Amino acid sequence: MMENKKVLVFGMARSGIAAARLLLQRGARVWVCDGKAEAEFDGALDGLKADGAVLCLGEKHPENLVEGMDALIVSPGIPVEHPAVVRAKALGVEVMGEIEYAYREAKGLLLAITGTNGKTTTTTLLGEIFKNAGRRTFVVGNIGTPYSGAAGEMKPGDVTVCEISSFMMETSSEFHPAVCAVLNISEDHLNRHGTMEKYIALKERIFENCAGDDVVVLNWDDPVTRDMANRVKCRVAWFSSRNPVPFGAFVQEGSIVYGTPQDNKAVCPAEEVYIPGEHNLKNALAATAMAMAAGIPAPVIRHTLRTFKGVEHRIEFVRELDGVRFINDSKGTNVDSTIQAVRAMKRPTVLILGGYDKHTDFTPLCEEILKCPISRIVLIGDTAKQCEQTLEKVGYHAWVHAGYDFRAAVEKAFELANPGGNVLLSPSCASFDMFKDYEERGRIFKDIVNRLEGRRA
Repeated sequence: MMENKKVLVFGMARSGIAAARLLLQRGARVWVCDGKAEAEFDGALDGLKADGAVLCLGEKHPENLVEGMDALIVSPGIPVEHPAVVRAKALGVEVMGEIEYAYREAKGLLLAITGTNGKTTTTTLLGEIFKNAGRRTFVVGNIGTPYSGAAGEMKPGDVTVCEISSFMMETSSEFHPAVCAVLNISEDHLNRHGTMEKYIALKERIFENCAGDDVVVLNWDDPVTRDMANRVKCRVAWFSSRNPVPFGAFVQEGSIVYGTPQDNKAVCPAEEVYIPGEHNLKNALAATAMAMAAGIPAPVIRHTLRTFKGVEHRIEFVRELDGVRFINDSKGTNVDSTIQAVRAMKRPTVLILGGYDKHTDFTPLCEEILKCPISRIVLIGDTAKQCEQTLEKVGYHAWVHAGYDFRAAVEKAFELANPGGNVLLSPSCASFDMFKDYEERGRIFKDIVNRLEGRRA
């Protein structure tokens, strides 16, 4: 598809590097561009350079490189309003995201998952279901492993389970999963998309090419995703933790079942799902609906639901010290995600809250905190003042500031916690004010926690 084509790859994070590598394997003539200088990559681009890619690094005006290209491939972090994207479109140069390019090169069965929360857990769980069914499976996308990094290895019988973000759908056109899901919708990424209407429309693009025998899995309990069924052009399967659904995965007499209320197949007792909390039951139901739609036997799904232990950085137990349990929920990057985390706390909890500003309203979270066992809050990062003001507005006053000193924040949280309680990192914000990404934030949290020394007699 790309042999002898001139392609500019803009944005040299993991997905951009993977796309450039795949393009070179496919015989394209590749230019790579990033605002960072070559020395800042610590040799990560040396292989591309050795294979013939032209490095345009430290480039402040990538729009000047677009003319004469056959395609521009952009990383998810590049907005469609960027001058390079605008100029490419004006010149008739095809613009696509890394996820779109990878899809065009990939083989086998594609299942894709989007939504505001639960994507990584559901994607990982679904991947485990397929692996346990004996299928060669690639788990890729927004989860951390670029789709392009696996597409070159794929064979017709393989399975790809792909986590999709709204950013990725800005530059998709042919992307077409056989089974896809929209898990839920709540306020997020308004700093990029501007309005909830635009954010929802981008989420819906995951199924815009689905038709015929394809299956779209939607959350019956979420009014936004429920309305999406009106725009689906193929079969719909629902999931619900609260109600029977016309067709899909739901809980009946204490068991997860798949089918209709009158005619269904039992999959697994709901109480045997290993990962805790109603939000994880919903994730399990979504994965069940997708797997059943793809023909995976119920016993394989049951075994996986009973044994799957969750994902790193999502309500992850780290350590207990002096009777205090430390929990890493660095993946709590928006209000709804942190609401689920604080609801899962059954002991008095000190919450570490705050981070990069995504223009979020923290009121729903602060109101929820009043109902949960959150004993103290340590505020960090760009949004600390905004969080403080919102907490005060709802009548919660037990907060302290730690600024941008993350170690001090963790130590202060430990100092404030009592034996029998928790320290929960669930910032409700992105990490970019202090860290490279939420994964780095979570790893550093765990490192600090694991180095803490007991301080109580």
